[in-house]
Amino acid sequence: MFAHLSAVGRNLPPNIGRLFVRILFASSEAYPLAKTGGLADVSAALPLALAELGIDVQVILPGYPQALESVASKTVAAQFAFAGGSDMTRLIRARMPDSCLPVWLVDCPALFNRPATLYQDQSGNDWPDNAQRFAYLSAVAARLAVGELAPDWRADIVHANDWHTGLLPIMLKRTQSERPASIFTIHNLAYQGIFPSEILPSLSLPDGIFTPDGIEFYGKASFLKAGIRFSDRVTTVSPSYAREILAQAHGCGLDGLLRDRINRLSGILNGVDYRIWDPKNDSHLQANFAPNDMSGKQICKASLQRELGLAVDPTIPLLVWLSRITDQKMADIVSHALPAILERNVQLAMLGEGDPLLEAQFLDAAQHYPNRLAVRIGYEEPLAHRFHAGADLLLHPCRFEPCGLTPLYAMRYGNLPIVRHVGGLADTIIDATEWTIRAGNATGFAFREASVSAMLDCLDRALALFTEADVWRKMQQRAMSREFGWDASARRYLALYRKLAPKTAQP
Repeated sequence: MFAHLSAVGRNLPPNIGRLFVRILFASSEAYPLAKTGGLADVSAALPLALAELGIDVQVILPGYPQALESVASKTVAAQFAFAGGSDMTRLIRARMPDSCLPVWLVDCPALFNRPATLYQDQSGNDWPDNAQRFAYLSAVAARLAVGELAPDWRADIVHANDWHTGLLPIMLKRTQSERPASIFTIHNLAYQGIFPSEILPSLSLPDGIFTPDGIEFYGKASFLKAGIRFSDRVTTVSPSYAREILAQAHGCGLDGLLRDRINRLSGILNGVDYRIWDPKNDSHLQANFAPNDMSGKQICKASLQRELGLAVDPTIPLLVWLSRITDQKMADIVSHALPAILERNVQLAMLGEGDPLLEAQFLDAAQHYPNRLAVRIGYEEPLAHRFHAGADLLLHPCRFEPCGLTPLYAMRYGNLPIVRHVGGLADTIIDATEWTIRAGNATGFAFREASVSAMLDCLDRALALFTEADVWRKMQQRAMSREFGWDASARRYLALYRKLAPKTAQP
């Protein structure tokens, strides 16, 4: 699926030049080895885009069973005792499936060989030792970065992501070797990795770290705060979100710290890996299609309607929901609005998981609206592709949205997004107004107030345009033609790496 990386980095534009720098990209998940959300997509696609710009970038992840089974060219690079006990950890050196992107897996069965999801047990509760699990990932990543675990490789820059690797900048400061520079990317400020202070002795952190100027957060330890506080640079996943989190309304209690670090904070929009998300060559679809030939989309719509038990009718607008079922995504608002939505002669299909109470409400509603409402709890990657391909509209309201990859995927499939004008959605979705429609720029529908009435008004605007076939088709074609590939974003990260890279790495 991916081009072999031995040829990457050639024919770079003159203003890019080569940067002889080694990046260790640390994350808790990366597609296709492990995925619960957009972090996994970014952790696969961004390193690959950087590699194509000639950067030596290597990914480090927990050694989940499915990851160990999926990687190619496995070798054991190092083996050492886990936490001073008899259990052993193996550091596996491998390649990502279908590409030559290097990946390191921390194979510690006591921590990462778990049933259910990456972060929760089968009852939906967080694993009680999540602090120890991801602190250990950071500790191993730090040792790898400074050259302790692989004599032939060390990092010039460490790129940590979200709270799971928030302790990594601290772990780097603890090492005896020359310390690499560090970048910390906030994918969602609301998920902070907050744990009781009593767990700190088990994490082998430096003394004096549990203070208001350190990782203390209202009497507890915040891994996310650690990443923000101790990294050399901080990024987040869209320019608008970078501005929003400086204010108390969206700062999740960390806005003061972020304002203190404003000169080291950047917002870089996430991209889309079109090798995976493109209806022209998507193997998950009943039929492929493109902006200049949309006939396959009607086939996909009928196929999805049949698959979900909905009435097969090309004239009924098919809305889809592809998000976590949480308050952040305004699932509570959608639940309240559900009768009014379905009164509008539409179909709604939902794929996601989250709040058990909200899940139950949607499942119960599906029993009352046969042929109109289909609900699938969980996440299946192939089904997500079929949702986008078969849908007319993506219902994606949010109280806040750091980036919003799902609407970017939707646009590529002619699935026009209905969004709230916040965060990354404000940067990427052009609302269908009289002016933008006339100018041929509109790619979706946006509302501002987080309320049932505002969302329904926006839906009504979309449904009115759905009846205007020519206008609708042009909007779909415009949305499908917009480019949000990773190349531009990767170049922005490259510019940031250049500022942090040692002089010996400069061309």
